[in-house]
Order: sequence, then structure tokens, then C-alpha cells
Amino acid sequence: MPQFSYKARRRSGEVVQGVLDVPDRSAALMQIERLGLLPVAIDSSKGAVKAAEKAERGIRASAASSNLLPPALREYFQKKRSPKLQELATFTQQLSNLLKSGMPLTVALNSMSHIGSKGISADVSKDLKQDVMEGRSLSDAMSKQPHIFNDLFVNMVRAGEQSGALVDVLERLATHFERFAELQSKFMAALIYPAVVACVGLGIIFFFMTYMMPKFMSIFEGMKVQLPMSTQMLVSAGHFFSTYWWLLLLILLTMLILFKRFQSSEGGRRTIDRWKMNAPVIGKVVKLNLYGQFARTLSTLLHNGVPVLTALKITEQIIPNRIIKDAIAKTREEVTDGKTIAQPLARSKIFPQLMIDLLKIGEDTGDVPGALTNVANTYENELTIALRVMTNLIEPAMIIIMALGVGFLLFSVLSAMFAITSNIGRF
Repeated sequence: MPQFSYKARRRSGEVVQGVLDVPDRSAALMQIERLGLLPVAIDSSKGAVKAAEKAERGIRASAASSNLLPPALREYFQKKRSPKLQELATFTQQLSNLLKSGMPLTVALNSMSHIGSKGISADVSKDLKQDVMEGRSLSDAMSKQPHIFNDLFVNMVRAGEQSGALVDVLERLATHFERFAELQSKFMAALIYPAVVACVGLGIIFFFMTYMMPKFMSIFEGMKVQLPMSTQMLVSAGHFFSTYWWLLLLILLTMLILFKRFQSSEGGRRTIDRWKMNAPVIGKVVKLNLYGQFARTLSTLLHNGVPVLTALKITEQIIPNRIIKDAIAKTREEVTDGKTIAQPLARSKIFPQLMIDLLKIGEDTGDVPGALTNVANTYENELTIALRVMTNLIEPAMIIIMALGVGFLLFSVLSAMFAITSNIGRF
């Protein structure tokens, strides 16, 4: 019979370990629970206990180091930071795997508090376990930590609890977050290369203007030669940068503050969101991302039994664009009057006709979640292509702009050198 090594805790907190002769992992879990223990690690090899001990030492060391921080900072880093999408996906998948293996919810949450998850403090799992042990549902416990679990997460878990399919819902949530994390990473990857090229090019220009140009000027000033216009422009710009750099910094800082204030206002945010959707090249990417996010979120909620009005409200809260938010809010008001989703969405003139047509088909066939899933897949595939096209357009454009800037610098210096060389017999 197979042997399973385990590490567990007594109710008092004491750590125990041993080996069980049981047919499978589920039987090992049941045997450990009969002994009144809380499992921490179970594996068919004895090396699992050593791995668990090493992991626990790492967790204790991390906790000890975090305790060195002031309470305010420790609370900020542990509780106030919202986790990234991939971190939420990992946490959700871990919890789903533990529940799928046959663990009771409290035992699974206890194990999560020892396993730990990047970006989500172990205290989160401990708080969830405590609330569940006090008689609250998992969704209610999660609703007490909105900085970690948003309305989408809480309502889907509540739907899973009511339908008895919590594990399936958690798996769908993990897939949902992983898909959005993947799209987010594609978008960021598309911007990395242009950003690097821009930073390097601007750095070269700034270094040349503030450091190299004064050295050339020391040569030009000793010779009575009329410098070309391009060189004079470069010299004036270099002098201005080196003398009034603080003024430029002050102007940039003022512009940043004014932009932040404008962005924080309702009208300003709406104007910026509209500009993003209508901007050349990047506007198409922004719209495809918003359409896919809307369809995927609404489909996920409806597929898991969340009521239509609640699903629309949650989707409205999650979508970051104010223009799309307004359209969803108006749609929700009209759906309250008994109308379908497709009609008010069409009247908003924000969503594309393809989405409206697919939604109408879904409403006619009684499969709106399936139709929304097809919409999401369509726009996510288009988004991948649009990101590739945007990258292919931006990269050469940035290279050309930087090449023109550096070329102007070289032309200005070389033209001055040629002017000196042509007049060298006069000195």
C-alpha cells in the first residue's frame, strides 16, 4: 500500500509529522482529520515534510522581517495594496485545488495561510478561516476585504455557494483572471520596446546637450567663424538646458499637477477616456480591450448564475472607462423596465454592431452567456492582432524620430567643423 508522509498541526498549534499507509491522498486527508489534526503538507515522498519545514521557516522569517516595519507601513503593504490579476489567479487556483482534493473549507483556508500566495498576505486566509469558523459564508467573509476581493469575486463565490459548485466557480474565476492578466501583459509588452527606445534617445540627446556641447563650444569660441544656423540653434538650446534646467523641471511638475487635477475631476476623466478611445492607432487597441473586458466579465457572471441587473452593475464598476460605464448604466436602467440587453446597448452607439448582433442571437436562443463568450473571444483575438500592428507601427516611428534627433545633433556639430576647416587658412 502506498505511503504518504505528512506534516500537520494540533489545535494547540503544535507541529506533528508522520507517515500513513493509505491507498490515496484523499484517504490520507480523512485519516489526518480523524486524528484531530490540521494538515499542512501531504506527499507520497518523505521529502515533502522537509520541503514544508523549509517553507514554514521562510514564512516565519518573512513575518519576522515584516514585524520590523512600523505598524502603519506594515498595514499599508500587507492590507492596502490590491493584488495583481495574476496574483488573484494564483490564489484562487490554489484554493480551488485544495477544495478539489477533498479538504473542508476551513482546513483548506488554514493550509492557504501556511502556503502563502504572492501579493496576498497569509493574514487574508487566516481572517477568512476565522470568519468561516464563526459561521459566515466564504462570500460574506470575502466581502469584508474589498481591497482584495472585488464585487465580481464575491458575487461569483456567492453564486457558487448557492449552486453547490464552489470549486467549479473558483476554477472559472482563476481562468478569468489569468486571461485578463495575459492580455494586460501583452499590452505592456507592446509598449516596452518603444518606451526603451524613447528613453535611450532622450538620454543621449540630453547628455550631448548638457555635457558634450559645452566642450565643443570651448573650441568654437576661440575661432572667429560664423557658425551655421543649425549649430547656433543647438548652442542656444544647450545653454538654455544647462542654465534653466530648474525652470523646465518646474514647468513639467506644474503641468503634471494640473493634469492630475484635471484627471481627478469627473469631466476631465470622461474627456481623457473619450480621447483614449478616439486616439489614432492606440484608440483601436483601447476599444477592443474594453469590449472584450465587458463581454468576458458579464459572461462570467451570468454563466455562474448572477442575476442580470447585478451582473450589469458589477461590470459597470469594474470597467475603467467612463464612456462605457455610462452606456452600461443606461442599459441597466432600461433592462429594469423589462427590455433586453441588446437594444439599449445599440442605442448607446458606443458598442460595435457585431456585438449587438451576437447578443440578439444569444437572446433569441436563450444563451446570452454563450453569446457574450463568443464576443469576448472575437475581440480578444482582434486585440492580439491590433497590438501586433500597433507595435509594428510604433517601433519604426520611434526609431525614425530618435534617428532624426541624433542626426540633427551630428549635422550641427559636423557643419560647424566644416565651417572651421574651410576657414582654417585665415587663422
